[in-house]
Amino acid sequence: MRFRRAVWALVRGIPAGRVVTYGQIAALLGHERAARAVGQAMKRCPSGVPWHRVVNARGGISRRANVGNMLTQRILLQQEGVRVRGGIAALSRHRWDGPRGSRLPRRTPRCASD
Repeated sequence: MRFRRAVWALVRGIPAGRVVTYGQIAALLGHERAARAVGQAMKRCPSGVPWHRVVNARGGISRRANVGNMLTQRILLQQEGVRVRGGIAALSRHRWDGPRGSRLPRRTPRCASD
């Protein structure tokens, strides 16, 4: 439960118009290989947590059983000014590097479309 709360606290700090990957969250919390655990925490996030700002490693909106949530995520991101094309946010423009003083290096984009 402590890990989930830490995930939610970090996600609450993501500024509007920025996105972060599941893996980035795990790394920022000191658990570099826990991206799936971050995903599980996000499945159970309480209201008020800007869940829509968390994307997969490619910047993509992850598939869900409820397709409506995928559309909602896209709309919310676009309303914040995040460019989303083909279900993928432009990480090169919109990636959040983490809170000030974090030691996570900025990674280069994996997609040519970024």
